[in-house]
Amino acid sequence: MFKEKFNMFFCCLFMVGILIFGLPVSVSADINSPMDFVTGSKGYDSLNVSFVGNWPFGYSYAVSYDSIRSLIYLGSGGGVYILTPNYNNPIKISEGIHTRGMVQGLFYKSSEQRLYIASGDAGFMIWDVSSISLPVEVGQLVTPGRAYGLYVSDSFAYVAAEDSGLRIIDVSDPTSPSEVGYYDTPGSAYDVYVSGDYAYVADGQSGLRIIDVSDPTSPSEVGYYNTPDLAYDVYVRGNYAYVAAEDSGLRIIDISDPTSPSEVGYCDTPGWAYSVDVKGGCAYVADIISGLRIIDVSDPTSPSETGYYNSDCVCYDIVVIDTIAYIANQRYGLCMIDVSSPTSPTEVAHYNVPGFGNKVTVSDTIAYIADKYAGLRIIKISDPASPVEMGYYDTPGEAEDVYVQGSYAYVADYYGGLRIISVFNPTSPYEAGYYDTPGYAYGVYASGNYVYVADKDSGLRIINVSNPTLPYEEGYYAVSGELFFDVFVLDTIAYVACAGGLRIINVSDPASPFEIGYYDTPGRAFEVFIKDTLAYIADESEGLRIIDISNPTSPSEIGHYDVSGFSYGVYVSETYAYLVGLDVGLRILDVSNPSSPSEVGYYSPLDAYGVYVSGDYIYIADGWTNLQIYEDLITGMKDQYRNEKLRVSGSVEKGTVIFRFYIPESERVSLRIYNIAGELIASPVDGEVLHGVHRITFHPEAGGVYFYRFIHGNRVKRGKFIVL
Repeated sequence: MFKEKFNMFFCCLFMVGILIFGLPVSVSADINSPMDFVTGSKGYDSLNVSFVGNWPFGYSYAVSYDSIRSLIYLGSGGGVYILTPNYNNPIKISEGIHTRGMVQGLFYKSSEQRLYIASGDAGFMIWDVSSISLPVEVGQLVTPGRAYGLYVSDSFAYVAAEDSGLRIIDVSDPTSPSEVGYYDTPGSAYDVYVSGDYAYVADGQSGLRIIDVSDPTSPSEVGYYNTPDLAYDVYVRGNYAYVAAEDSGLRIIDISDPTSPSEVGYCDTPGWAYSVDVKGGCAYVADIISGLRIIDVSDPTSPSETGYYNSDCVCYDIVVIDTIAYIANQRYGLCMIDVSSPTSPTEVAHYNVPGFGNKVTVSDTIAYIADKYAGLRIIKISDPASPVEMGYYDTPGEAEDVYVQGSYAYVADYYGGLRIISVFNPTSPYEAGYYDTPGYAYGVYASGNYVYVADKDSGLRIINVSNPTLPYEEGYYAVSGELFFDVFVLDTIAYVACAGGLRIINVSDPASPFEIGYYDTPGRAFEVFIKDTLAYIADESEGLRIIDISNPTSPSEIGHYDVSGFSYGVYVSETYAYLVGLDVGLRILDVSNPSSPSEVGYYSPLDAYGVYVSGDYIYIADGWTNLQIYEDLITGMKDQYRNEKLRVSGSVEKGTVIFRFYIPESERVSLRIYNIAGELIASPVDGEVLHGVHRITFHPEAGGVYFYRFIHGNRVKRGKFIVL
């Protein structure tokens, strides 16, 4: 995609290659017709929202190694860290690899200096890592199922795509990977190993499947072996396949005759075997419950455990190089184990990773994330397309919420109480003070010299922070049996989101707060945002509730918007409410008429827990993939083009060309589409159109060049798009 300046009346044109009915489409326009064709990965659906960038780092599930340059590639949430394996202190070289999904599998090909990534819902990606400080994405392909594991051999990538089986991708041109064949395995394909003409697939509940891939365009199953439990990973050496089979440990399968594989030995690990690597006479098994298990397989018919390491281990992936086992250790990041003595392995180093983005707030060009399992993360967002971490402070509890005022970030740290972090120097934050609340600090709001903490089962706690190094409690308000989740303070009133609804508390005297009003919402109120005389509540299973608080002693609901899923975050800007949650994604609601909110934008799928809006950007705390940044095209249109008569934009979603336009006043509009011969083939709109943002669809039936003419009043815009 590239950006090109136009005249003052129309600003930009985006041109990208897209897929429509399986055909690549290019879009162009002349200088009089600024067409924005914005597309994301297949599988993402959106309206009036476009993805901008992310800082997606979180738990680790995959690891790979560059033995020539001695580099570790560590999957972390939706990103990949590039590290040097210094003993006692692995050093981060780059965090430049960002994906849209969760990194589940990595394969490094040293001859090409390329990293191949299985990225869950986002599919398959290829990154050029020849410059380790500046990795570059060169190609991607969205697989039909979640991409969990992969293996690259010659010019083909073999991807285990869960319920869509084995996908075979031609990567001879890494900038344009294309699927050439597939085999839909009966189970859930989690990983794959290729040896010779065969791909060995760890197929979950269907065990080990052996696929003949001598003709990649026509793969076929030649044999299988049903393991006792779920097959998650497979490693092939010689005539044996070593299968990590969950509750049944390591299974060793004789594959000398691929049409008739048979088990010759096994060693049951104490927990769930998830990944396996074989070096020398040992199999190294990553067990997600019982850590690293080292099994002597010098006699495959009689394997036996010789040693193990299990300290803070939640092992999901493993690669052994020389005498070091590199383990993707979920919430504990990278774990490096010295296995030079297989009977007594020892940890020599580890590298911590972020965890779970719970809430986010923005101040100037910095986003502050309450990371549930990794404290406060501080992200530079001056370039929203490429955010980078500036610093972090790992709090002792579980960071649930964050509020920034002045040079301090106030973190609701669950069992860690209130933590006060100095962010004067965001590259080197430190704890200035803390107050151990009696309950579980869940929500936080700062105003003046006071910090208000929603302390879950211990009510609202009011903390005096006039001296941040010595905070103390000045007052509190609690209700027996009630759970306090969030708080918003306006003037002398604290509005608290509780399991029982909205509680309105007078805090004019912080030492003696008292309740003046209450509204019982139908769900559990998880977050509250106050604008003017209205309270907007993310009400968990009951969507958005809008409460009139003009008389705080007698609040009443005046509107609501139901969504499927669980709503956990809400932010209001101008006349729009931004609602996020689990299975909710992002919903943008027009609340100019609060008694009848209407949806005008969305982005899904997305499991989001916190949202903050600044300008045209929407910042979302996205759980396991942390910070995601989107552009609000509605406010973007209205702000950027407030004095213009017309702006046309377009995108492609699910095989449909979408034209979006904003007009400031009702008027006659005509959109006509022509083929290369100049024949009119469609007129999707021709008549009076009300003011506002509109969405018009067109379904091309064949490849070729198409032209459009858009007429609004006495203005005409022309452009073209090409279906190749």
